[in-house]
Amino acid sequence: MTAKASDKDSVPIIERATIDRYDDVAELLPSGNGVGCLCQPWRGFDTKALSNGRSRPEILRDQMEGEPPAPGYLAYLDNLPVGWVGVSVRTETPRLQRSRTIPAIDDRPVWAIGCFRIRPGYRRRGIATALLDGVVDAARQAGVPGVEAYPIDPEGQRVDVGAGFVGIASMFDAAGFRRVLVTSAHSGRFSRLLVRLDFDA
Repeated sequence: MTAKASDKDSVPIIERATIDRYDDVAELLPSGNGVGCLCQPWRGFDTKALSNGRSRPEILRDQMEGEPPAPGYLAYLDNLPVGWVGVSVRTETPRLQRSRTIPAIDDRPVWAIGCFRIRPGYRRRGIATALLDGVVDAARQAGVPGVEAYPIDPEGQRVDVGAGFVGIASMFDAAGFRRVLVTSAHSGRFSRLLVRLDFDA
């Protein structure tokens, strides 16, 4: 769907992905009849050891009925879902807990941002930045110690959508995040950074 002229200057409304918004999340995320992404691979809950026989749609529904921040937040323009950001608690996310490529720098229960997805036709319009700001605001209100993410820094090079889903470092720089380290994880041909915004720093 292409952008409408009437909403080009609109400010996105950011909402937590609660269970009543399931259809909006499913509309934005590739599902492949329930075996696609649905924002689960980076969390690790869909592995055989942790899924308890549940499908990805079932796991997503469980997360949407749980406590913030999981599974993430949605951006709306004129009631149309145009963006998604996947969020979890770092210390409660199996894939991050056991990761050999993205190390834990401490044991603080910061919120972790795993991915962004913007509806085609709405990219390069500040949707991802609005989602990031919404997550930071929600995290502050929740009283958590901070927010962490694992973006790439393309340094001016072209980035395919498939590689940029983890976020671009400059967006986090502008939001006040500090670059902690370059991890051994990659997205596309780019190394992923670990960036952190500590609210009590």
